[in-house]
Amino acid sequence: MRAIIPVAGVGTRLRPHTYSLPKVLLNVAGKPILSHILDKIIAEGITEATIIVGQMSEMIKEYISNAYSSFPVDYVGQEEALGLGHAIYVARETITDEPVLIILGDTIFDVDLVPVLKGTTSALGVKTVEDPRRFGVAETQNGYISRLVEKPEHPATNLAVVGLYYLINTKLLVSSLNELVEKNIRTKNEYQLTDALQIMIDRGEKMKTFMIDGWYDCGKPETLLSTNRALLEKNSSCPAIDGVVINRPVYVASTAKLSNCVIGPFTTIGERTVVNESVVRNSIISEDAEIHMALLDDSIVGNGAVVKGSYKRINIGESSEIEFY
Repeated sequence: MRAIIPVAGVGTRLRPHTYSLPKVLLNVAGKPILSHILDKIIAEGITEATIIVGQMSEMIKEYISNAYSSFPVDYVGQEEALGLGHAIYVARETITDEPVLIILGDTIFDVDLVPVLKGTTSALGVKTVEDPRRFGVAETQNGYISRLVEKPEHPATNLAVVGLYYLINTKLLVSSLNELVEKNIRTKNEYQLTDALQIMIDRGEKMKTFMIDGWYDCGKPETLLSTNRALLEKNSSCPAIDGVVINRPVYVASTAKLSNCVIGPFTTIGERTVVNESVVRNSIISEDAEIHMALLDDSIVGNGAVVKGSYKRINIGESSEIEFY
């Protein structure tokens, strides 16, 4: 079975990190976002993938060729950011008569896909959210999806479609995508996958929903850090290091060099990173970075960055107030 993974987004909400690195290669809980996705789908039985790339595509190709050399991947370029529906449209030549799994490249899922992939009905992953207005929303009737609405102003339900689509009738999918583009059917000036799926439903395709509890967004700095925290809580490891206080859960790469520091909780330290005389917690420190005499909290430090700080020593009396800038 083939997975289709759109990763062409430029990741503007994660600037400055995405100026020089594709969003899907950002480190979270010890490995790139894309690696979390690929490890999951390969473990669930997916045998090949189409990856839709945009800017800095060569970096993505190089990473996959090195880390997943035995996994067959087709690459398709999306030159214009015209929406998720358009991304799948440009990949239509790689879609055969076999079912496909579409999975967004900026989210990490913790869900058992085996029952879904063995099912005989198309199914969309959904999650109950407080404010579904920034998602596609699914309305159901008699156990099936009756209507899909992209980013509604007044949602009829709080079932958000969160980026996992198992589609059986691929011929109808391609036909519906073609109709979107040929008739220039856009929502919020983009070709939406939800609109193509609604065309499929209108033409008789049955679709169910399946709940996703473990859904981790990596689209913004604060959600990237919360995802790092959640994943470390589930799976982390770090041996004792002389001269270093480890407040688990943390991930420390084997090639990192730490001395006279306090690490964690909820901290990822990347390959070949150097940390000394510092306190780092709830943060992601990427590869080849250097942290010297710094206090870091809720921070993201990019590849090769250097952070140097200084400690302050004070003797302050009762009922006083001091602020450092």
